[in-house]
Amino acid sequence: MTTLLISQTNGAAHLTPKGHAERQERLEAAAKALSHPRFAGLAREAAPAGDLELAELVHSPKVMDTIRDIRPAEGIGQIDADTFVSGKSLDASATALGGVLRAVEGVVLGEADNAFVLSRPPGHHAERERSMGFCLVNTIAIAARQAQRLYGAERIAIIDFDVHHGNGTQDIFADDPSVFYASSHQMPLYPWTGAPHETGVGNIVNAALDAGTGGAEMRAAYKERILPALDNFAPDLILVSAGFDAERRDPLAQLEWVGSDYAWLTGKLMDIAAKRCSNRMVSMLEGGYDLGGLASGVSAHVGMLLTGEAGPEHNEH
Repeated sequence: MTTLLISQTNGAAHLTPKGHAERQERLEAAAKALSHPRFAGLAREAAPAGDLELAELVHSPKVMDTIRDIRPAEGIGQIDADTFVSGKSLDASATALGGVLRAVEGVVLGEADNAFVLSRPPGHHAERERSMGFCLVNTIAIAARQAQRLYGAERIAIIDFDVHHGNGTQDIFADDPSVFYASSHQMPLYPWTGAPHETGVGNIVNAALDAGTGGAEMRAAYKERILPALDNFAPDLILVSAGFDAERRDPLAQLEWVGSDYAWLTGKLMDIAAKRCSNRMVSMLEGGYDLGGLASGVSAHVGMLLTGEAGPEHNEH
């Protein structure tokens, strides 16, 4: 397999208050993990800047207007209780978008089988009409639309294994049968959406997991609900909102996943990508707030993308 790693060089331009969970150290911890010799085979690129005007593919104009209005010349402005914007946050958002668009390009054009994008801020909570939940714009949703517009990928699947439900992605695509969205997430938990009865126009699958559950419950949910539905959808491209906050050390949730769980899930998604869309899969970082847990999850996920095998440190059960 050829795996493209797109890394953001200006993630630190997006400032959050001291003590905030979504911080630049997250990228640094993940990048350090991916500097291990095990990952020498990655094709590495820096994320280019993307055009944030593309946000209007999935958001109303007021989303970008609000961000620009609140963005301060200096310091940090506040959009809601936990979502912040600083003077250069849009620079970071532009490279987060440019990174995933470059990854889609590389995978669709056959330069790589799959890709992982290491960037911030995350995006999956940003709804059609508002930024929220640490997220300014819904990067993966924009990438889905661009894949359809530029490359003729008619059927896009988005799989979201962040511990928090991707309410923004669901909100954007709930009425669009050309985009399949499936999420596994702890429930109840912020943002208090993602009940199993939320099915869109038959294109939405939500698997709610109880606090305190681990890999066995996650695997059952994917085997019984998400993977069969994904396979049946027969996507032209799979996009992954890869959050690593279901890891057992994460401070913002109470699931008990370990590295081998991320490796297993990644392998199952790769199997369907091989069967349905010539391996084409692009993954991007969403959440994950314990630095050690994030590094472990990213290592397991990217290791599977690169070699199809979990590393020895992720063989625990």
